[in-house]
Amino acid sequence: MSFKDRIDAGEQLADALERLRGEDVVVIALPRGGVEVALPVARRLGAPMTLLIVRKIGLPSQPELAMGAIVDGDKPITVRNESVIGFSGVEEAEFDAVVARELSEIHRRQALYLGGRKPVPIEGRVAIVVDDGIATGATVRAALKGLRARKPAKIVLAVPVASEDALGMLRDDADEVVVLEGLSALGAIGFSYRHFPQLSDADVIAALDAAETPVQNS
Repeated sequence: MSFKDRIDAGEQLADALERLRGEDVVVIALPRGGVEVALPVARRLGAPMTLLIVRKIGLPSQPELAMGAIVDGDKPITVRNESVIGFSGVEEAEFDAVVARELSEIHRRQALYLGGRKPVPIEGRVAIVVDDGIATGATVRAALKGLRARKPAKIVLAVPVASEDALGMLRDDADEVVVLEGLSALGAIGFSYRHFPQLSDADVIAALDAAETPVQNS
């Protein structure tokens, strides 16, 4: 399976989630990439859309390699990758410094994306967590742990594409997992899209604005 772009992937994901229409649903996008996938889902289900901001805690010497992740909330939750921390020899002070930097970025994004918007209640609702794909699963796992603390009735993880290794790790963190395409190799998410540009802060804000705009019936 191949997706034209994130919007196309979101439309196909909405088809797979159509059965949840009419339930008390909130669609939760993981920015930045998840917002354009989540928008068609929210519109199809007639559900509000909000964000859960999670940041990878990268190795100081190799930022793309995750030694953990941190997710926003009243009490931010940090998930550590002890195996990476151990073999890399990272000191606790170095780890804490990266956490502080990523937490600062989370606060910046919260203010920029959600400042002035009415909070979307999550407790007691069906929370559908949407991203554009999952490679290693470290940041998504942190997101799910942080979301669980907000007491949704049910967590549905919904993504167009994910590695089989990541899915195996994440199934215990969600009540249900919906995936359109599984991959045997890690790091190949972009290959499932014909058009896969990086999204900007402006793209995230535009998607949130669109989610708050009533859909006109033709």
